Amino acid sequence: MTAAGHRRVPDRAELRSHLVRSRIAGDVATPRENNLRHFRLMSERHPGYLFGLEPDGTWAPEDVLAVMVRRCGVVPDPTHLSGQDTIDPDLTLGGLDAYADRLALAARRRERVIVATGHPDGLLDFYRTIARGLLDAGCTLLRPARDWTYKTPASEGAKLRSIDYRGPVAVVVDGDGEPRHTHSARPIRAILAGLADTGEALPDLVVGDHGWTGGAGQAGIAAIGFADCNDPALFVGAEEGRVSVAVPLDDNVEPHLYRPVAAYVLDRAGLS
Repeated sequence: MTAAGHRRVPDRAELRSHLVRSRIAGDVATPRENNLRHFRLMSERHPGYLFGLEPDGTWAPEDVLAVMVRRCGVVPDPTHLSGQDTIDPDLTLGGLDAYADRLALAARRRERVIVATGHPDGLLDFYRTIARGLLDAGCTLLRPARDWTYKTPASEGAKLRSIDYRGPVAVVVDGDGEPRHTHSARPIRAILAGLADTGEALPDLVVGDHGWTGGAGQAGIAAIGFADCNDPALFVGAEEGRVSVAVPLDDNVEPHLYRPVAAYVLDRAGLS
């Protein structure tokens, strides 16, 4: 039994089958043309596709594709321009093992941790489960900068966004308090700056995705995160050593499909 809804922990073979069956890995929903567009935009350093990272290398689209083949398992053929793309489930499993091992280290050290998501629709329940496991292990879950507000870029409609928390999990909300999808690193930068300004220690670990993970990694904080096959920045960040773990998976399937993933991670991390 586990903290993840008292479900039986899947073994590695069972989890692999679940990943493929649920399309968390294997033949995923994100189309090839979308992936290639994001690879190009990241290589051109469009801010919305960097997730707060500032890569050192010169990353041409073909270099990004090579990293995504190696770290994510997308189709390696550069002439495959549309249609189906893939995430290698064995790379997902390896990433989940490294992710769980870093959580186990955080638990042993009783670290100060920020848990956050830019994908609240699909992943909020997963992160709540991980946060509860860390709390039960004696970690400190930080909740700084609540209500810090910013505007999205004018190209996105200059909407107001604020930092809020759903339990111990940081999210970005709109003016009505509804959690919103975001790639932005501005929230984690604001959190880290606020902690520094008040003399409070920075977190030992950030557990998240998108700009939460990339922005933390760029700031020198240990950061682990999930990343889809159209999110090349975190894999480039891992390649350059700024992101500690980037787990390749589809980050927006139905929330209940991540429950076996949470059970596996908690069990491996010793947080069940």
